[in-house]
Amino acid sequence: MSKRLSEMTLEELWQLFPIYLTAHDDRWGTWYHEEYQRLHALLSNKNARFNHIGSTAIENIWAKPIIDILVEIPFEEDMGSVRDLIVQNGYICMAESAKRISLNKGYTEDGFAEKVFHLHLRYWGDNDEVYFRDYMNSNPILAKEYEEQKLTFWKLYEHDRDGYTDARHGFVSEYTRKAKEEYERRIR
Repeated sequence: MSKRLSEMTLEELWQLFPIYLTAHDDRWGTWYHEEYQRLHALLSNKNARFNHIGSTAIENIWAKPIIDILVEIPFEEDMGSVRDLIVQNGYICMAESAKRISLNKGYTEDGFAEKVFHLHLRYWGDNDEVYFRDYMNSNPILAKEYEEQKLTFWKLYEHDRDGYTDARHGFVSEYTRKAKEEYERRIR
């Protein structure tokens, strides 16, 4: 009998769910839109804002086939209540702080499901990923540089998600800053 996900160590989870990249897949946009429709209906009275973020939202680059969804809620909403509603509808809470909650869907004891989602629940304005996504989509040469970094770090950090994220941090930070300078009035 296999262990439940909640019983696994971080190392066991990283072995079961390694980093792997695939060529851009046009289905990713469709998968986001389908999940957005479900989440929008679920949170219709919360005045939430939704964005497809992460590498699957950047055109024509290799990415982990995981759909990242940013859900921003107004400050007057109780983040814990919104989290509970999302968990009751198929997501697993992976990490939380006072202002950020990460939830996942599509992880099983046997590995990844066909469709995997990472939901990033935050308050309005905590949306740096939108700036980065838009900047990469507006600058395809930079997006290809980002893809090269991802491909380089993939095998080095195949079983170390934190290492994989940390290795790309400088690039992401630099171009998020540039995007915020350029788009300061466009995204809020």
